[in-house]
Amino acid sequence: MRRSVYAYLYPDRRRIFTSKANPVAPFEPEVKRQAVMALCTRQVSASEIARRIGVSRAVLYKWKDKIIGNSAYQTMRKHNEPSLEAERDALREEVARLNQEIRRRQMELDILKKAEEIIKKDPGISISHLNNREKTKIADALRQTYPLTELLHVLGLARSSYFYHRAALKAGDKYATIRTMLTDIFNSNYQCYGYRRLHAMLRHEGGRLSEKVVRRLMVEEQLVVSRNRRRRYSSYCGEIGPAPDNLIARDFKAEQPNQKWLTDITEFHLPAGKVWLSSVVDCFDGKVVSWSLSTRPDAELVNTMLDSAVETLNAGERPVIHSDRGGHYRWSGWLERVNAEGLIRSMSRKGCSPDNAACEGFFGRLKTEMYHGRKWSGITPEKFMQQVDTYIRWYNERRIKLSPGAVSPKMYRQQCGLE
Repeated sequence: MRRSVYAYLYPDRRRIFTSKANPVAPFEPEVKRQAVMALCTRQVSASEIARRIGVSRAVLYKWKDKIIGNSAYQTMRKHNEPSLEAERDALREEVARLNQEIRRRQMELDILKKAEEIIKKDPGISISHLNNREKTKIADALRQTYPLTELLHVLGLARSSYFYHRAALKAGDKYATIRTMLTDIFNSNYQCYGYRRLHAMLRHEGGRLSEKVVRRLMVEEQLVVSRNRRRRYSSYCGEIGPAPDNLIARDFKAEQPNQKWLTDITEFHLPAGKVWLSSVVDCFDGKVVSWSLSTRPDAELVNTMLDSAVETLNAGERPVIHSDRGGHYRWSGWLERVNAEGLIRSMSRKGCSPDNAACEGFFGRLKTEMYHGRKWSGITPEKFMQQVDTYIRWYNERRIKLSPGAVSPKMYRQQCGLE
């Protein structure tokens, strides 16, 4: 009775009570799953997600707990954000890699230092330019500092090659005596002999080696001939008189001594002054017949030389004396001496040095072998002239020429029975 009266008097209250007792139908599982995914990714706030769906934040978090749980959510965060331990491991690996790189670079530096110290290589030499024998020496020197495997890897040397060359080095150098002989010959001959002349000298002393071996030993012993050149001296003063014909015509061969003579003047620059050399070269064997040195390129220089050359002539010998067109060979003193001795004059063409190439060649060898590449500070012109005089005597008596059979001009004349 009371309920009926209450329903009759308050119909709206009944409707409100019914709506609270019977809520709206539950959300579909797919809607809940999408809401939880949006909550976990956090592209927007949880309140915004709840507002869009039409539920409260508390309901949204309840859905999350039911679907994935707290532990699964923490696992998801761990996968999305690197842990400190993983970062430490990565840093340790990077440090180890850098230490290994530093060790490798230090090893390469030590190898280059040993190449300079042991093998006498230039500081800028590349490891790839070393031969296996040199690499073996370096590996042995650094074996107490670095593992052999690492050394061989950096050097690019096979293990078998290393042990082969190591055994060969222990057996001793079979060319040790030859090396000493080569060095002595090279140093005692103005350091001007190349591998051909050194090979010939070794043959004279009983050595039996190929030219290739001599060349290799020269490289290993660093026996290098200097090759410096400078502008030649010119004494040309213009056409001050008629010039004789070029009788030599670049034919620098002679059948006997004192048949063809060549003469010229060359200049030396010293810190203490200048020195001039005038010489006469015999085309028969390249012997320097006479020479004179002075600090002035005057007439006395060439006249003294010519007087000395004439004294070496035998009775009836009247050689052709060939020169360039310099003024020294047109002065009255020179012409008088030439005519008095019955010498035959010959001159090169104007400005054509190949017409007197054999004499120019002697000057070139002299300057290359005893002048260029040497320091002359503190040497007076007089002292220098003594050294040039010593060189020319050595040139005539001891310096070998390959064309006549690897003998000096003096030896060649002795073989021919001329001295």
